[in-house]
Amino acid sequence: MAVSRKAILLALALALLGAVATAAHADDAVPDLAKTPGLARAGLSVQKICTIKWGKDERHVTDAMKKAVFAAYGYSGYQDPRCVADAHGKTCEIDHLVSRELGGADDVKNLWPEAYGSTPWNAHLKDKLENRLHKEVCAKHITITQARSMIVNDWRQAYVRYFGQP
Repeated sequence: MAVSRKAILLALALALLGAVATAAHADDAVPDLAKTPGLARAGLSVQKICTIKWGKDERHVTDAMKKAVFAAYGYSGYQDPRCVADAHGKTCEIDHLVSRELGGADDVKNLWPEAYGSTPWNAHLKDKLENRLHKEVCAKHITITQARSMIVNDWRQAYVRYFGQP
């Protein structure tokens, strides 16, 4: 059975599209810095950062901000295919690039959609790193500037430094 040239070209095009989609999905582990450059809250001292009970304080990310972030990244929302669910069914979070426990601002310039269930990199791992960097800053092992830089300049490298490969 002869395969037409059109069929071969179509198969190659589909394979290429699949590879591009996979590569784009892999890049979702870090935000697009043109859309999410990261932003810290003005006037928040390290002392204050180290005394706030994070998670107990008030978060100021509105539904409108979340919708704007999803739209900026081309996501349809929490059910977007790139919002891979974890074992508990959590799909995505609108995450702070510079985490709140490092003084990150509740601002769309500091927010991006991050999947909980993607592998190897996901929101759970970034959360673990954020907690570790907060402890390192408060113990004065690193500066707040160093911690923020590690998060913004590919948090995965900092994760490997502190925890090894996932």
